Amino acid sequence: MKANVKLFAILREQAGTGATTLVLPEGATVADLIAALRGRYPALRFDAASTMVAVNLEYVSQDHPLRDDDEVALIPPVSGGAGGMWRCPGGVR
Repeated sequence: MKANVKLFAILREQAGTGATTLVLPEGATVADLIAALRGRYPALRFDAASTMVAVNLEYVSQDHPLRDDDEVALIPPVSGGAGGMWRCPGGVR
């Protein structure tokens, strides 16, 4: 089974890529995918408990089963910006 993985923010920097494809055994879960990523990219240093995972644009837990050709996005906690609250055009927050 193949999973298409997208890495964001610090994960992208640590892996040196924003996207990769993993071949996993049938019945693999998100947790299995994370373990395979850590094996492929030893520089990945992230807390899986605080990293959001989306499969095909839907947030899921680590026990979520994967299917062939799923798109998996790993989104670590992010912060940033300088001074004050960011304001949307039109005053919507």
